[in-house]
Amino acid sequence: MDAIKSYILREHLQSGDVMPTETQLCDTIGASRSSVREAVRKLEALNIVKVEHGKGTFVGSLSLDPMVETLAFRSMVSVGKNFTDLQDVVELRRFLDLGCAGEVVVSLAGSEQPRLMELAESMTNTAKEGKTFLALDIDFHMGILDSLDNTIVKQMVRSLWLVHMAVLPQLGLPVSSELDRTAEAHKRMLNAALAGNVEEYRKAVIDHYEPIESILKQRIQGGTE
Repeated sequence: MDAIKSYILREHLQSGDVMPTETQLCDTIGASRSSVREAVRKLEALNIVKVEHGKGTFVGSLSLDPMVETLAFRSMVSVGKNFTDLQDVVELRRFLDLGCAGEVVVSLAGSEQPRLMELAESMTNTAKEGKTFLALDIDFHMGILDSLDNTIVKQMVRSLWLVHMAVLPQLGLPVSSELDRTAEAHKRMLNAALAGNVEEYRKAVIDHYEPIESILKQRIQGGTE
């Protein structure tokens, strides 16, 4: 596996580029056909390579999907025992949002964002009806990050959100009575960014995560009593 990855790096291959045939790889890295075949199989599971039968082997998408699968399964395994893994995921989401705060505010300050305004308003209206707004939530966060032109940050945020959403239904948590507060925090985040106010943006981010973090903290403390 390391030899194949080294080959990709050495040849400066990019996602979608064609890889050598199995026989050529054997000769290039000096390994048996069975070893190369097993390595390719494992690398395909990691999205590092992609095998298309009848066409060949290509450099994979290099997406973070394997990380999502592992984190989601790890968190679901702990359901019924503790909520620590999900708490860690939510905390990491908050860290990323706070870490990007300065860049987000700089990129959005003084601009007009009708789509983000519409999403924030829809979340507020949905919360008033006592309903969750999961799809609106991720669309808002991805829209906020569109201005950064940083694909890795966007992949990380989306991946952690997918883990969060995969685990949440397994927990049997009640719909938070603070939906209004969470929805309002999104609107405050956007208004602060457009106004160029980093400090207010960070405060809104913290308020956005406080309800779910508070619920998880109570469950964790309850489980240890």
